[in-house]
Amino acid sequence: MKFDVIILAGGLGTRLQSVVADVPKPMAPVANQPFLNHILKLLPLANINKIILSVGYKYQKIEAYYGKSFENIPIVYSIEDEPLGTGGGIKLALAEVQTEHCLIMNGDTYFDIDLEQFWQVHLLCKHNITLALKQVENPDRYGTVLLQKNQIIKFSEKEVGLKLGLINGGVYWFNMKTFNDLPSVDKFSFESDFLEKKVNQLKMGGYIDGGLFIDIGIPTDYERAQSIFA
Repeated sequence: MKFDVIILAGGLGTRLQSVVADVPKPMAPVANQPFLNHILKLLPLANINKIILSVGYKYQKIEAYYGKSFENIPIVYSIEDEPLGTGGGIKLALAEVQTEHCLIMNGDTYFDIDLEQFWQVHLLCKHNITLALKQVENPDRYGTVLLQKNQIIKFSEKEVGLKLGLINGGVYWFNMKTFNDLPSVDKFSFESDFLEKKVNQLKMGGYIDGGLFIDIGIPTDYERAQSIFA
């Protein structure tokens, strides 16, 4: 089965300004290449119909680097004229999707998951959307997710002092039939205005994976990525 991939690459990288200025966050250099390259190399390219890059801030730098394809897979640019939030960016990019299901990923997090297993969970459970989850120690800076038998029951706010928790890894399988369930507005947060509000109305699944997870939005993790990918 072929599928389209959306990668959110419009981030400003405000927390990274001290170490990386003047480029969109996914273009931040990690081990002498854009971070986005490491994400693209995770993908099973033989199964991909096209890559849709959801871009905004200084997107010309991404377009100049990648052009119209990556390893012969077509690249389409979904351009935000103004910041639309994660939800608005995804909604705009979904207009370019031609496949029944698509994979959505964050351009500033690297999560090395078993995509085939992840797909099987999404398919067999007939979920509207399935989230890749990661169990982390001290998940203070993230909200956490409550999972029961592959089904997400609840999202919890950031909680100080939590020793262990499941967090949203920022990778999703999305069934295009769910498009009409998205908020009708153009600008919104995918996490708080859609996932959290619709958790009891949609079949929302979770798949836990222990693969390497790095969020380069934080300078300490950005430095850690340099040594890991070197």
